[in-house]
Amino acid sequence: MEILIISGMSGGGKSKAASFLEDVGFYIVDNMPAGMILKFAEFCAAGSGRYHKVALVYDVRTADSFDEFLEVLSILRQREYNCRLLFLEADVGTIINRYKETRRMHPLQERCNSLEAAVNREIALMSPVREQADVVINSTNYSTARLRGELLRIFGGNQSGGEMQVSLVSFGFKHGLPLEADLVFDVRFMPNPFYIDAMKAKTGLDQEVRDYVFSFRETELFMEKLRDLLGFVLPLYQEEGKTVLVAAIGCTGGHHRSVAVTRALAEYIRSLGFQVTENHRDMTRT
Repeated sequence: MEILIISGMSGGGKSKAASFLEDVGFYIVDNMPAGMILKFAEFCAAGSGRYHKVALVYDVRTADSFDEFLEVLSILRQREYNCRLLFLEADVGTIINRYKETRRMHPLQERCNSLEAAVNREIALMSPVREQADVVINSTNYSTARLRGELLRIFGGNQSGGEMQVSLVSFGFKHGLPLEADLVFDVRFMPNPFYIDAMKAKTGLDQEVRDYVFSFRETELFMEKLRDLLGFVLPLYQEEGKTVLVAAIGCTGGHHRSVAVTRALAEYIRSLGFQVTENHRDMTRT
């Protein structure tokens, strides 16, 4: 059984971390007292695999002293459980700004003269816990997507999403932009097979149409630059934690040029090691 204890600074990202880990199968319990952790672990271990991945959120709200928690952590690590401690933190200024944005009160603020004093007090209180952490993440400069990606990389196992999925959509501008698109590329500058009688009723999936579209120098130059762009940005999107990227390629009607380019891009992106899906949204529309 895997037990992950999520701890750290208030405002460090524990709640977001818990929600992301829940997405990959962890059973989440928030604010569990140290005295109950061992009994809960035993209960989960006897659950015939139902609770094989458990994440417990433990923080400064639970106790003024962490001696009992550290003892429980030591016992868990000595048993057959796969027990790890994740500690999330951020710098003082970032935590203060996060509390100002949410207009919530820091759990130690009533005991201190200011929010800054409360944050510094928490840093001192949590230092023994931080020293025992298996993983420490400083979320100061992390976007939500990057935090999610880092957590799934470390704790997601087979569901970590190491290969970002790229969804390619061909479409016709006359039918409107795909609302879900992250990137949109316009290929209406390419020569249009629609005006050639032998190709008018065909689509960009037909070899004759593809050969025609890619017979022009401007098409090859465009594809060369587009491959360079995607080869550069796709790994960066993946590093940022994006799990699905939608790229839309549009021509006038969505029958010929956009379909041919989408198919070619799919082949290239697969060669980079990404999962790719194709959707030719308007190919059969009139």
